[in-house]
Amino acid sequence: MATPSPPSFPATTSTGHSLVRPTLEDLIRLSQPAAGLTLARPTARALQSGQYLSTFKGRGMEFDETRPYTHGDDVRNLDWRVTARTGKPHTKLFREERERPVFLTVDYRSAMFFATRGMFKSAMAARLAALIAWSARRHGDRIGGQIFSETESVELKPEHGHRAVLRLLKLLVDQASPRNPIAPEAALQDALVRLPRHARPGSLVFLFSDFRHLTPAGEAGLGRLSRHCDLVLVFISDPLEERLPLGPHRFSDGRRDVLLNADGRTVDIYERAFREREERLADLARRHGIRLVYCRTTDEPFLVLQQGSRRSLYHF
Repeated sequence: MATPSPPSFPATTSTGHSLVRPTLEDLIRLSQPAAGLTLARPTARALQSGQYLSTFKGRGMEFDETRPYTHGDDVRNLDWRVTARTGKPHTKLFREERERPVFLTVDYRSAMFFATRGMFKSAMAARLAALIAWSARRHGDRIGGQIFSETESVELKPEHGHRAVLRLLKLLVDQASPRNPIAPEAALQDALVRLPRHARPGSLVFLFSDFRHLTPAGEAGLGRLSRHCDLVLVFISDPLEERLPLGPHRFSDGRRDVLLNADGRTVDIYERAFREREERLADLARRHGIRLVYCRTTDEPFLVLQQGSRRSLYHF
């Protein structure tokens, strides 16, 4: 864990301490900027979940009745059983449900408690999750989540209202401390195995992580989840992870220091590993139609979500 430099992050955060570990007050204050997020995008789909339109598949569709087929009906909605029984084509009709679960999964493994500039990756994940939770509440959705580390995974069942948001924010604050860094691969894999048990089909699922130690089995799990849920991966990184400057570097976790003298070969290996992780994640997103959002520790959380929406990386 590196000791942060003097922050270059915009002045939405008041103290250096909150760049390392956000307080409950920090996350509650984000309810105001969250109201300004323009995440709804008009589409030709029917009105869903509260007051906005969505392109998300799978959620909000409940069987209502069957009627005779008429010209212009979607052939994918043909009721083949009734058609076979009557000898005439019939169409299934669906009605829109008024709820959508929004499930926020936050990676609190030890590597997330790191930054050389801006704020810790874990603090960034907490702020992004809080903004989305407040926005989801404003639109009448249910909010739940999962916070996992090397030692445990805690899940919250999606529920309505202000209390559900506060419950999630409190957990984000209470769990915001690095744990035993043993077996980070197992921690991520276990979280991905547990995720489909709590993110029901039709949910909007966000996963905030640096995606270190994402295994082929984990990628396959995310692919399966994306068939039944709308999945958004938020890839959080520190600038140093993208490019390691030549020369000596001192890292500290507050208890011990590590000195790394980076030569040309070390820099090449380091950067190649990051690019491979980035490319694997992008390929995963392309293959399964998963939305991918990039975020640096120096970014403003509100702008990450706002600009991501403008680039159509995801829709609400």
